[in-house]
Amino acid sequence: MQPFEYRRVTDAQAAVNAIAAAPAAKFLAGGTNLVDLMKQNVERPTQLVDISRVDLAKIEGLPDGGLRLGALARNADTADHPLVRNRYPMLAQAILAGASAQLRNMATNGGNLMQRTRCYYFYDPGYEQCNKRTPGSGCAAIEGFNRIHAILGTSAECIATHPSDMCVALAALAADVRVGSVRGERTIPFADFHRLPGTRPNVDTNLRPDEMILSIDLPKDPYADHSAYVKIRDRASYAFALVSAAAALELDGNTIRSARLALGGVAHKPWRSEAAESHLTGKPATEASYRAAAEQALHDAKPYKHNSFKVELAKRTIVRAFTLAAQGGAA
Repeated sequence: MQPFEYRRVTDAQAAVNAIAAAPAAKFLAGGTNLVDLMKQNVERPTQLVDISRVDLAKIEGLPDGGLRLGALARNADTADHPLVRNRYPMLAQAILAGASAQLRNMATNGGNLMQRTRCYYFYDPGYEQCNKRTPGSGCAAIEGFNRIHAILGTSAECIATHPSDMCVALAALAADVRVGSVRGERTIPFADFHRLPGTRPNVDTNLRPDEMILSIDLPKDPYADHSAYVKIRDRASYAFALVSAAAALELDGNTIRSARLALGGVAHKPWRSEAAESHLTGKPATEASYRAAAEQALHDAKPYKHNSFKVELAKRTIVRAFTLAAQGGAA
């Protein structure tokens, strides 16, 4: 770990002023991902700006019936909040599926959005080929052991996956990310927050270097009664998703009025499938409908040598998630 300067701030304005003055600085909140990357010499900030005491931990209703999640609210507190549990149960399920209880007690909502891939080639500087860590060096995963890697939205530069569970649910819920800088505030639709790798896989998000996440805003949701999050992983706890699905249905009797679907573990960003959603609209809430939607969601999948199993696994996960959603989300 290289030496760095530590600075603590207690308000949002001081935080954005500090990051604007030091382009190589990083915000520190829970630190559950950043500190690990610093220990591995993957992240090498010259300054850490500690924002853990900034007043951004509130969770409160919005005038339009939506919900605002403070960027510094802990994951555990978010999952346990009655407004989240009652209005957005799929989000609570997704958060509780991620990491361990100890990590959820430290990790923040904003930090969850900013966590980086767990691709082993990215995490180990001993592998020289990693365009995400060293642009232009190549991607060792493409010809290497790529069992955990992406099958959708990949590029010749990178096939890493986004690791978050929470973000998959937020993608399905069509959240907004409110950010601030010395220039003021702006809102980024969740679908535009994370990036596909393209030719710049080292850039994970469309957050500008001098911006800070202030909150995650959820719209009023018609899916609370029929939603589910399903995560498939190698072991029952504290493992990242091989494939996950956040599925939600708005039902009129047994007819699907509208649907939402986002996948995790399959792409460089949480992967929302509007094609699958459109396919389900007006269809009966049956396994056959869900399977047809799953085929739509994986239509453009491009598996690699060791992860071709993910295509069928993702389809089955989608069917399972919609089946549970139709039943009220009960496992």
